[in-house]
Amino acid sequence: MKRLGVSVYLNSNSLEENIQYINLASKYGFELVFTTLISINNNFDKYYNDFISLVKYSNDIGMKVIADVEPEILKKLNISYTDLTKLSDIGLYGVRLDLGYSGLEESIMTFNNHGLKIVLNMSNGTDYIENILSYNSNKDNILGCHNFYPHKYTGLSYDHFYKCSYKFKNLGIKTAAFISSNDATFGPWPISEGLCTLEMHRDIPIDIQAKHLFATGLIDDVIIANAFASESELKKLSQINKDILEFRVSLVDNITSIDKKIVLEEFHFVRGDISEYLLRSTQSRVKYKDHKFLPYNVTDIKRGDILIDTYLYQNYAGELQIALKDIKNTGKTNVVGRIDEKEIFLLDYLKPWSKFSFVEDK
Repeated sequence: MKRLGVSVYLNSNSLEENIQYINLASKYGFELVFTTLISINNNFDKYYNDFISLVKYSNDIGMKVIADVEPEILKKLNISYTDLTKLSDIGLYGVRLDLGYSGLEESIMTFNNHGLKIVLNMSNGTDYIENILSYNSNKDNILGCHNFYPHKYTGLSYDHFYKCSYKFKNLGIKTAAFISSNDATFGPWPISEGLCTLEMHRDIPIDIQAKHLFATGLIDDVIIANAFASESELKKLSQINKDILEFRVSLVDNITSIDKKIVLEEFHFVRGDISEYLLRSTQSRVKYKDHKFLPYNVTDIKRGDILIDTYLYQNYAGELQIALKDIKNTGKTNVVGRIDEKEIFLLDYLKPWSKFSFVEDK
């Protein structure tokens, strides 16, 4: 099951403000809370007490908390990798090892008696996970989670992200990555120029970032890294379809009622015999075979256009397509709408038999 999460930082805002934010996220169906015990330079004892209160409150409203730690922090708290009882007693769902051990220690941690998830750093591109698994680890208690990057231009390239994510996903390990709110103003570090895993996400709308991560098929949990995201952003994220790619579209003014129904209400999937020019959804041509689809908007076709063939294409009439390239219209196909410009790049993630849908941009 795919999940959404938020991040909170007790060194930037009060416990009460963070709890209000967690409440708001819970209202919109968010299930995860990410926070950190790293780089707390002042008054660590107060921070830790607030942290315990925050975890308890989150648990009380059904939210699961993952805390970023490293060996030195655990040592400071007198917690050994052989006994994680203290962390479990706090109520943590998982601990993310920003810096890890040798592999054997992580393996031992996965056999804790409390079901505490050991969350491994996914972003380094090494054989870290293979090393840990070579010690006969309990894979059921392992999660993977990418880093986030507050400095502009330092986020992961997509190729590196893919390589790292595939390594974990191919092993059957649940994965997570971070997206960046465009309204939030801070994170765990003084620099805050957005806070995301993928550099390409830094300046695009938050819901498109999440759509992209889910569409890759490599990420299960998507977490907003910076705080505080606005309520409108939380609402947008709560409305995205985590399971199939849903495109925001604008429809032409003179679209017919049948064509509009096909676009917005019919179930779409890409035919298996895929073309380099068009993605084809063919069930509508069967369902509406008795309807005469007349031509009314046969303009030239651009990548991202939504098309429905007219009766002039005979047995293809009523078939919905999405243009992958700019092509000349034969005069037999209506251009009935267009995918939002910011989402056109997501077409690359539709493969043979991929399911997809459209929602009208009002």
